Amino acid sequence: MNGLSYRLHYIFRIACAMCFIGHGAFGIITKPIWCNYFGVFGIGKDLAYQIMPFVGIFDIVLGIILIVYPMRIIALWLIFWGLFTALLRPLSGEPFAEFLERAGNYGAPLFLIMLSNDTSIKNLFGRITPVVMLDEVRLRSFFKWLQVIGFALLFGHGWLNLIGKTGLLKQYAALGFHHPENVATIIGLLEIAGGLIILLKPFRQVIFFLLVWKIISELFYPAYGIFEWVERGGSYGVLVALYLVMKGNYYLSKPRWFHSGKPSEDEFELDPLTKVS
Repeated sequence: MNGLSYRLHYIFRIACAMCFIGHGAFGIITKPIWCNYFGVFGIGKDLAYQIMPFVGIFDIVLGIILIVYPMRIIALWLIFWGLFTALLRPLSGEPFAEFLERAGNYGAPLFLIMLSNDTSIKNLFGRITPVVMLDEVRLRSFFKWLQVIGFALLFGHGWLNLIGKTGLLKQYAALGFHHPENVATIIGLLEIAGGLIILLKPFRQVIFFLLVWKIISELFYPAYGIFEWVERGGSYGVLVALYLVMKGNYYLSKPRWFHSGKPSEDEFELDPLTKVS
C-alpha cells in the first residue's frame, strides 16, 4: 500500500480545488441560469447578478488556499457547499438527476477528509495530512463510498441523457450528429450501465474507459466548456481513485496484523514522506 494514501490525498485535493475554481468562474461571468437558484430564496435577477461575482471570487480563493494549505474547514465547507448547490437544481425545478450528476462535487471533499490523518471536526483550521497507513477497515469503507459516488455521478448523467436534457442535445448536434435524441439515448443507457457496474461488480478496465469518457465528453459543452470541465474535477478524482485502488487490489487486501493486534514494522510500508530511515 506504499504511497497510496499520499497519491489519493493529492488527487482529491486537486479535485476539490477544481470544483471550487470551476464553480467560481461561473459566478464571475454571471451565468444566467444561476438566477433560478437565487430565485429559490426570493432573490430577483438584478440582485442575483450583483451577488454572483462575490460568490465566484470566494470560491476561487478557497480553491487556491486548498492547493497551498489544505485546511479542514475548507474541505468541510465544500461538502456542505457541494450538496447545497447541487440541491438547488431540483429545488429550482430541474430534474433530480442534476443533483446526482454532481456527486463528485460533494464526494471529493468527503474523501479528502476520510483519507486524512485526523478525521475529527476539531482543529478546523489545521492542515489536512494524509493518513500514514490505510488499514482494511478504512480502505473498505473508502472503496464502498467510492462505488456509491461513482454510481451516482454516472447514473445522474445517464438519466439526463435519457430525458433529453436540452444542453446535451445541443452538444451532440454541434458535434455533427443528425439525430441527437438517439445519441443521447445510447449514451444514457451506457452511462447508467457503467454506473451499475461500478456499484455492483466493478472492473478496472471499465473504470478506465469511463474515466477517459468522462474527461473527454465534458470538454464538448457548447457554452462555458472549459469551466464545465474544470468544475467536474471531483468526478474525475473519484474515477481515478477507483482505478488506483482496484489496480493494486488494495480493497481486497487483508493484512496479517488486522485480526492479530498491533502491526510489526515489516508488515506494512509508510508513505514516502513519513517513512523513517
